[in-house]
Amino acid sequence: MTAQYNEAQRLDALTRLRLLDTPPSETFDRITRTASKLFELPIAAVSLTDSDRQWFKSRIGVQHDSIPRDKAPCAEVAETASVVVVPDLMEHPRYSTSPLAEQGIRFYAGAPLITRDGHGLGALCVLGVKPRAVLKSELTALKDMAEMVMAQIELQHAFGRIDPVSGLPNRLQFFEDLMDLARDHNNTQHIAVLVDLARDEQISSGTRVMGAGYIDDIVRVAARLVREALGSSRTAYHVGATQFAFLAPPDVDPSEYQTRLQDFLDRIAKGSTGSFLKTASIGLAPFRPRETEPLAILRMAHSAALEARRSLNAVRKYSPEEDQVHVRRFAILKDFGVALHEGGNQFHLLFQPRIDMNTGDCSGAEALMRWSHPQLGPVPPSEFIPIVEQTTLARETSDWVLKSAIRQLGYWHASGRQLTLSVNLSATNLEESDLVQRVQLLLLKHRVRPQFLELELTESAVMRDGERAMWQLSALRSTGIRLAIDDFGTGHSSLSYLQRLPIDVVKIDRSFIKELGTGRKPKSLVNSMITLSHELGYRVVGEGVETADVAELLRELGCDEAQGYLFAKPMGPAEFERWLSTPKGISHRIAS
Repeated sequence: MTAQYNEAQRLDALTRLRLLDTPPSETFDRITRTASKLFELPIAAVSLTDSDRQWFKSRIGVQHDSIPRDKAPCAEVAETASVVVVPDLMEHPRYSTSPLAEQGIRFYAGAPLITRDGHGLGALCVLGVKPRAVLKSELTALKDMAEMVMAQIELQHAFGRIDPVSGLPNRLQFFEDLMDLARDHNNTQHIAVLVDLARDEQISSGTRVMGAGYIDDIVRVAARLVREALGSSRTAYHVGATQFAFLAPPDVDPSEYQTRLQDFLDRIAKGSTGSFLKTASIGLAPFRPRETEPLAILRMAHSAALEARRSLNAVRKYSPEEDQVHVRRFAILKDFGVALHEGGNQFHLLFQPRIDMNTGDCSGAEALMRWSHPQLGPVPPSEFIPIVEQTTLARETSDWVLKSAIRQLGYWHASGRQLTLSVNLSATNLEESDLVQRVQLLLLKHRVRPQFLELELTESAVMRDGERAMWQLSALRSTGIRLAIDDFGTGHSSLSYLQRLPIDVVKIDRSFIKELGTGRKPKSLVNSMITLSHELGYRVVGEGVETADVAELLRELGCDEAQGYLFAKPMGPAEFERWLSTPKGISHRIAS
């Protein structure tokens, strides 16, 4: 490691602390006064060694706030990270011609301000106009006070403004600087840039395999590369676990700057062994400081970075149109949680009949959750269910559906309608250790026998954690509850795994059903699914049946049950009961 490289690192450490040219602080002045009194000397200072000057964060007996670095004893303290004592500057071969000696200073003693990484930032120094010796106890006290100065530096550095891993200003500082920009400058357009190093799953897997230190190392490398790219005149911020932000140069052309940023990513990838740095993406967010809140600026840049990950170009400018999709998703998730915690009054269940293909009778129904948003109106389940299933709301949502469905089923059984009701579960539910007990308690509470409840899961839900799912399904099946695989054919389950599942029903996905009658291959595919399921002992349900021709084909192929708009749309409880009471509901023959 060369001296020049060490000096570059030392200056980088000093710059990251953001101390240079900051206002005086009583915290440091108190230590400086104490040092002056202890040594009974007129001059004391907290001196930071910049590239060409000694800048005083605190000073006693000195009028100016800096002196040239050349021939300054504090520079030697910083460079060597050790104590320097000069009993008489006039007798010293180097410092006898220094600016200090020319100003009448004869005595100097300085203790180093050393970072945790071993970089010397400068010195706590005391100076006198007469030569003198130094006692051992005085040197010990000076070093102790230098450590106190360093502790204050680190405290201010870490107090809500500087990230301890990257050493960069954090998100709070980024927001504050954006607010300063709005106050101090005109409302011209600026561009915020966000560098996103890693996907969530990369962070998770990297931490799991290598430990948190691995991610910290990646962050440190990336922080150094970003700082080097920006130079000392511009500031980078650490705004997320593996995310950095900065502002583009003023008046830059966005398209041209995107190309430059792509080159920057390429250089990072080529110059780094960190896998995260080879998969980074960048988002750009044009904004006007007085028109856009700091939080919104960061969110827009993040949105653009996410879109970049989904595109062929790793650098992408913010698109309001693309962002609206994510804004709506976030609003939906937020409002869904509020509605759920307020008692679920915005939710209701609809029931879609299942028809026995041999008799035409209604063999049961599927319970379907619906949401009537007070402002947005009906929100399609295809829009909110996938979002909810990825959050901690999944358990509460399933609880609401199970309670509502089993309560309704209990009411129907008490009134003489012996129906089977199917309820959907998510992959998250299979991870809940008390799932079986919760379902059993609900069945007991509403006096429903287990064989009249059917729980549906998708192939992908079962395959997410195969062994755990198998245990959970076996426990549910042992209670007498019926189990079904929903959307069969769209997942990735193998035939060997399928035959091990303790299920009763296979529901063929509507994407296959709607192709029936369009050619020989779709018919052969559905026929194979039905035949295989029957050979494994499962009943088969065709989903999404909308025409009589498709229904007739399913009956010919031996499909046991079907559901879809041909027979009935999803209905509320009262409408469903009326439907059951009509001749069509009692016996919906395929041939009719």
